[in-house]
Amino acid sequence: MPDARSIITKIKEKQTPSAEELRWFSKGLADHSVSDAQAAAFAMAVTLNGLDETGLVALTSAMRDSGDRLSWKTDKPILDKHSTGGVGDCVSLVLAPLLAAADIYVPMISGRGLGHTGGTLDKLEAIPGTKVQLDKADLTRVLDRAGCAIVSATGNIAPADKRLYAIRDVSATIDCLELITASILSKKLAAGLEGLILDVKCGSGAFMKTKENAHVLAKALVDTSNLAGCKTTALISDMNEPLAPSIGNAVEVHDVMEVLVHSKDGRLKDICLTLGAELLTANGLAETAKDAYQRLSTLLDNGSAAERFSRMIAEMGGPLEFAENWQRYLPEAPVIFEVTAMQDGYVTGWDAEALGMISVNLGGGRKVETDTINPAVGISDIVSIGTKLERKKPIAKIHATRIEAAEEAAKRVLSALVVGNAAPKPTKLILEKIA
Repeated sequence: MPDARSIITKIKEKQTPSAEELRWFSKGLADHSVSDAQAAAFAMAVTLNGLDETGLVALTSAMRDSGDRLSWKTDKPILDKHSTGGVGDCVSLVLAPLLAAADIYVPMISGRGLGHTGGTLDKLEAIPGTKVQLDKADLTRVLDRAGCAIVSATGNIAPADKRLYAIRDVSATIDCLELITASILSKKLAAGLEGLILDVKCGSGAFMKTKENAHVLAKALVDTSNLAGCKTTALISDMNEPLAPSIGNAVEVHDVMEVLVHSKDGRLKDICLTLGAELLTANGLAETAKDAYQRLSTLLDNGSAAERFSRMIAEMGGPLEFAENWQRYLPEAPVIFEVTAMQDGYVTGWDAEALGMISVNLGGGRKVETDTINPAVGISDIVSIGTKLERKKPIAKIHATRIEAAEEAAKRVLSALVVGNAAPKPTKLILEKIA
């Protein structure tokens, strides 16, 4: 019979616990037969000594199996996407309905924002009436009618991860590669997926600041997920500026609808089509990524993806025909303040993390988990790197509750801006593919 002390000792001595031992420990995390002290010691031992590939797959699978595993009665491919997070990252809200329009079943379990990155669920809740906490019956109904559903995890999806994450947050083990990998994948794989595309971000607005660190994480995620039985590919993407030209909740939904309804060009549209094309190709649904990209472009241009999004919102309690009337439903801040350039030149960079924190400080994100979000506040119309600046011309708009808050945010936006005399060389959006 396994016990917590012997499992912790093995990791402490750089040995790999057996799959049975890790299943036992994960069950103990879920039912609290493993104490907080033992959970913290386990997390620290893994942080200091790591787990080999066999151990990481076993831990991920055990945490996946610590609660409910969802299954679906559908003949459609069951596919999903996960992002490691960044500022202005509202890809899920475009990609899920786009994949649904391509006749894919998309059960997307998402999270809320904490720190400088926004949360997909918070953005969805900026749409009045939309409910993201659904039971299995309601989730199945939404999926059957819309083809996609973006929801929060139920209390019994990977409960071992929920417990261990809380322990990691207070024990200085939140940045452990193996525990990050097991945490991300245990929740995703419990959703009954057949294939997954990962968007691993790097740069000033991401958690991974360098391409090297992003590569290590992407490789661990791809290898572990594939060995656990889910076909997985990762793209490493640039996050040195906001992905959408807005940061916040309603303002990002605005940008999402511009892509879904008007097929607006830009980084957000590009990455959604690229991720979707890779997912279709990797899972045998297109001969080439170019074919898949063109198919998805057509579904975006002809309004099919917008219609799926509208159907999903209605099924989740939001307004009917949201895609036709979206501007009237999104909340607006009482103060909209234009930020103007202080000099001529070119935008050569942004401190994207600083921009994310400006939105948080306006009330658009959380400093602690219990904070309440104001869906209307944030930053919009952020000029992209490479833009030619003219003194006193707009570079962004602040959406705030008070003029004083807007003026303070404007100062911080200017501090986050890097201006040069010459246009910078164009940077690639997709830096690397890992399969």
